[in-house]
Amino acid sequence: MALTCHTNFSVPLVGAIDQGTSSTRFLVFNAQTSEVVCQYQVEIRQSFPKEGWVEEDPQEILQSVCECVEKVCEMLTHMNISTDLIKAIGVTNQRETTLVWDKETGLPLYNAIVWMDLRTQSTVDRLISKTPGGNKNHLKTGLPISTYFSAVKLRWLMDHIEEVAHAVDTHTAMFGTVDSWLVWCLTGGVDGGIHCTDVSNASRTLLFNINTLQWDLELCSFFEIPVEILPEVKSSSEIYGYLASGSLTGTPISGCLGDQSAALVGQMCLKDGQAKNTYGTGCFLLRNTGTKPVMSDHGLLTTVAYKLGPDRPACYALEGSVAIAGAVVRWLKDNMGIIQSSAEIEKLAASVGTSYGCYFVPAFSGLYAPYWEPNARGIICGLTQFTTRNHLAFAALEAVCFQTKEILDAMNQDSGVPLTQLQVDGGMTCNQLLMQLQADILCIPVVKPTMSETTALGAAMAAGSADGVSVWNINTEHSVTTERYQPQINPNETEFRYARWKKAVQKAMNWETVSVLPTRLLTSHI
Repeated sequence: MALTCHTNFSVPLVGAIDQGTSSTRFLVFNAQTSEVVCQYQVEIRQSFPKEGWVEEDPQEILQSVCECVEKVCEMLTHMNISTDLIKAIGVTNQRETTLVWDKETGLPLYNAIVWMDLRTQSTVDRLISKTPGGNKNHLKTGLPISTYFSAVKLRWLMDHIEEVAHAVDTHTAMFGTVDSWLVWCLTGGVDGGIHCTDVSNASRTLLFNINTLQWDLELCSFFEIPVEILPEVKSSSEIYGYLASGSLTGTPISGCLGDQSAALVGQMCLKDGQAKNTYGTGCFLLRNTGTKPVMSDHGLLTTVAYKLGPDRPACYALEGSVAIAGAVVRWLKDNMGIIQSSAEIEKLAASVGTSYGCYFVPAFSGLYAPYWEPNARGIICGLTQFTTRNHLAFAALEAVCFQTKEILDAMNQDSGVPLTQLQVDGGMTCNQLLMQLQADILCIPVVKPTMSETTALGAAMAAGSADGVSVWNINTEHSVTTERYQPQINPNETEFRYARWKKAVQKAMNWETVSVLPTRLLTSHI
């Protein structure tokens, strides 16, 4: 856990709950300057019950939020800043992670199934077989039928978890992504909690019509999911309810955005054609396409970016989603023991400055955009006796950059107007080597704000600008200091390395997954 503070503020403040895949944070922003006043962070544990399964404890998620809020309130008090200055709270969250709980007991009926979980592949195959011609793409949703999205996770829970099936049958089940779970619990839970979500999160479920901005009864029927268990869909900026307990009791929750949409808002990419890339557990490149959805011909998603008020139009985005970015660093640390801390990877990679022909495709959860190939598997190739953990560290960082290049190339083809620079944010952007590598591989400048908390900032902006709060003018651009990374290598070298990496991707795509049979030791007879 970590904390930082800045003092001497007496202006309106806005809080932001940033509930991500690997940690929860609560940040308080100055509503006039967009500066972070105070923050606190708690890591979240993940469990992997079986190969391809990724779960988190909903109660731990909720408790981490409560802990972060209370710690920040204590810190503000020590700084002689009144918590009464916090006029609103926004929520931003890991988007497709799926929860079901009982509305009478308030208890989760199973662990949260995390967005990168692969257990639903057989469910996906069955659903695709029901579509005309086996077409996995749904134009109503802008998404392919994939393990990534919430509806297939919910369908799996209904099919395999008796408690969930019973709660659905007895009309006590409530479904939601992490935002819905948090808002319901924080506004009272069984004692009048608000069951809602916003358009950016709803658009990641496969149940939401991105044209009508409503749950789609035809889609609900296709997935055999009762619409009554779904949360009410609201805009991304309005008062949903009020905190029911704790130090900030009575404070309105008035902003809600999925994490990638929040980063788009926080980076002030509010005009058609503006784009940002977030480097977190995964990697997500979003390009604002304005008030009309643009369908991709190159494997990207069409999603609702935000709707900043009940009477404001929805804005859409093209999105390229990469499942494994920062998660590859965590894998090198936790699974392989190659590094002792995430920060160590930059030092290791910089010490050699090359992968020495080693290429890494971290397809731990299959491959998302632009392939949507769930059966792909991770691969490391080009190893020699000279290869060290330093080269492998470099190859891991390079893989994040190559995956981003694939997404950027697809986005440029779809839009017809190539990006001339890439705005970036997220935890991995503190790695200067990674940022320089990214500029070299894309052959365009990479621009990073020195204030890196753009995801939480976007949620705070949505909350502070909501009607009934109105302490934040979202149309006033905040002053942003940036770091700029210029390409420094010959483009021909980039293309050579990228072509070699693409060959490794094809090997990962063609990997045949086999069942691992139990083995036993046999006694040799001499």
